[in-house]
Amino acid sequence: MPHPSKPLLRPGSARVCSRNARPMLATAALAAFGALGTHAASAQVPAAAYPAKPIQLIAQQPPGSGSDAMTRVWADCAARELGQPVVVQNKAGANGVLAVNYLKGQPADGYTLMSMGMSQMTITPYVYQQRPYDPLADFDGVAVLGTSPLVLAVPAGSGITSLAGLERQARATPGGLNFGSPGKGSPAHLLTSALMEKMGAPATHVPFVGEGAGLTALMGQQIQAMTLVIGTAAAQVKAGKLVALAVFGAQRSALLPDVPTVAEALPVAQDLARPAWIAVVARAGTPPELLNRLNAVTEKCRADAQYKSRLEAMNVTLTSTTPRDVRAWAQRDAAVWRPLIDKLGLATE
Repeated sequence: MPHPSKPLLRPGSARVCSRNARPMLATAALAAFGALGTHAASAQVPAAAYPAKPIQLIAQQPPGSGSDAMTRVWADCAARELGQPVVVQNKAGANGVLAVNYLKGQPADGYTLMSMGMSQMTITPYVYQQRPYDPLADFDGVAVLGTSPLVLAVPAGSGITSLAGLERQARATPGGLNFGSPGKGSPAHLLTSALMEKMGAPATHVPFVGEGAGLTALMGQQIQAMTLVIGTAAAQVKAGKLVALAVFGAQRSALLPDVPTVAEALPVAQDLARPAWIAVVARAGTPPELLNRLNAVTEKCRADAQYKSRLEAMNVTLTSTTPRDVRAWAQRDAAVWRPLIDKLGLATE
């Protein structure tokens, strides 16, 4: 038996093997090159087969929140249109920063998307001295799904029925009024702060952990005013527990048709007509063909009766936008919020 360490080669056979190996290596190289070429071609035109597997949709707020509910409505409709499941994953925490970090760690292939609110796109990154992310550089837009106005409200027993009345009471109260918000740096905080400043009304911000806690304090008259989402405000106004003073929108709401817009109530505050909004985004670098495909799906959903009724029941006004509009909306609102954040000294971490 030959020794196992000895090669089973006759003199000159190595040369023959080398000659035989050349065409085999060449064939393998051509095959590998062909595979790479096929992969490159599919990367250039991925929309033809997209999606070929389920899509993960990150919700940056907890289950049961308004943002989560809107995310799931879009996911249900998009799944029907795309022919693949759209699976919602909740990654709440740090006002969206945890979800953002997760998205940034995924491939830019259109299979991981995220719903982003106005707060996360135009406020959150600017309340940190070291920005945790850049909404204009880290994301590619898919579409803005819709808008929902915020409403400034006061307790029904306060005797205040207008912004002018709120201003008078603020001036007459030693130390001014206390107003609440769902948290420091929230849209409600910034809108109310800016409005009080424009009125010249002295006021102190009282942050709460979420809207519910602030609403309880407001109805108990522990605070004198608070900006709320319109669904919350309208329900309590109709119940006779709150009085709505102004809608932070360009138009009056059908839910509160007798309540003036902020510009009607205080013309110098017309730049505060900024409703909350929510968008779907992808990681920066996602192929434009995929963004356009997802945007087209959103447009189809907007015409779907079930989709429309579910969002309108949440007091959401549907919008028609392009992928580029998401960036434009973020730039537009950040141009208002960033100077206010700096003025209020909110960037403390």
